[in-house]
Amino acid sequence: MLEDKNPQLTPISAYGEFGLIKHLTERFSFENSSTEVSIGDDAAVINPEGKKVVITTDVLAEGVHFNLGYVPLKHLGYKAVVVNLSDIAAMNATPTQILVSLAMSNRFPVEALEEIYEGIALACKHYKVDLVGGDTTSSTSGLVMSITAIGLEDSENIVKRNGAKANDLLVVTGDLGGAYMGLQILEREHSVYLANPDMQPEMEGYDYILERQLKPEARTDIKKALKELDIQPTSMIDVSDGLSSEILHLSDQSKVGFHLYEEKVPMDSLTISTAEELNLNPIMCALSGGEDYELLFTIAPEDFEKIRNHPDFSIIGHAVDLQQGNYLVARGSNELIPLNAQGWDAFLNK
Repeated sequence: MLEDKNPQLTPISAYGEFGLIKHLTERFSFENSSTEVSIGDDAAVINPEGKKVVITTDVLAEGVHFNLGYVPLKHLGYKAVVVNLSDIAAMNATPTQILVSLAMSNRFPVEALEEIYEGIALACKHYKVDLVGGDTTSSTSGLVMSITAIGLEDSENIVKRNGAKANDLLVVTGDLGGAYMGLQILEREHSVYLANPDMQPEMEGYDYILERQLKPEARTDIKKALKELDIQPTSMIDVSDGLSSEILHLSDQSKVGFHLYEEKVPMDSLTISTAEELNLNPIMCALSGGEDYELLFTIAPEDFEKIRNHPDFSIIGHAVDLQQGNYLVARGSNELIPLNAQGWDAFLNK
C-alpha cells in the first residue's frame, strides 16, 4: 500500500478529523481567480465571472474501481482527479476547482492518506485546479473516494452530447485500448504474486500501457487545439467506458446512428501486440475496454480539411440517419457488425 515499506505509521486518531483535514490540505495553493473562499470555511465560494458553471462527480470504491494490491496510492489520488477533469474536458469547458471526500477504514494510517493527497496535489498543479473543500469520514469496508470537479466556460463554447447530425464526422483523440491492456497485465502479475509471493512481476516492456491504466491524463489540451483549428464540435463525450458504449451514448442523445470503421480505430503497437500475446482481439479491447479518457466528438463535414492531417486526431467514422443503426464496418469485408454497450459497468463488473 505504502511506497515506503518500513514507515513509522501514524493512526488517524492522532490528528482527529479537523486536524487531519488541515494536515492533508495545508500544502495546496490557489491557481484560479474564480476561487474566493476555500478550505477552512463552511463552504467554498466560487465567482463564475459571467461564465457557465460545469459540475461533475465520480465515486471510486476499493474492490470495484481499483485494487490496492497493485495500484499505488499516489497514482490513485492522481487518477481520481483525472477521471473527473476528463468529464469537464468533454463539455469543452475549463476545469477550475475540485472537492475531495474520503471514507476509509482504520487500516489506513495517516501516511497512506498523505500519499493519496500527494497524487491529488500533483494533479491540481498539473491541471491548474484548486482544491476548495471536501470531507473525511470512517468506513467499515475499505477506501471510498468521491471527487467533484467544477469548470467554467462561456455558454457558446460548451459542447453537449446531443448536437451530432447525419453526415457529421466521428473523431477521437489519441489511441484506444491501452488502459485495458495495462489492466490485464496488472491483473495477471497480481494473480501470479498471490499464488507465489516470491515470484518477481514481469512488467518490463509494458511501460506505456501500464501508465495508461495507472496514470491516465485528461485531455484538457484539446479545447485549445480545436480553437486553434477553428473547429467547434457538434457533440462530445470522453472515452471512459469503451468506444462502443460512448458511440451509443452519442447516438441516443443526438438521435443519429454511427458507422465506425475498424481500420481507422487508433491503437498503439504495444496495445496490439499485448492483446495478441493474451489471445485477445485488439479491436474489442478498444471497443469495450474503457478508461482511456480520450475525447470522442463529431464535427461538421466541412471541417474535414482542417483536421485531416492533425497528428492527435483520427477520423474513425461518420453519423448516419438513426434508422441506419450503429455498426462497426469490418476491415476488408465491409461487413456491418452491430455495436453493443459492453464497456465498464460498476454494477455488472464485480
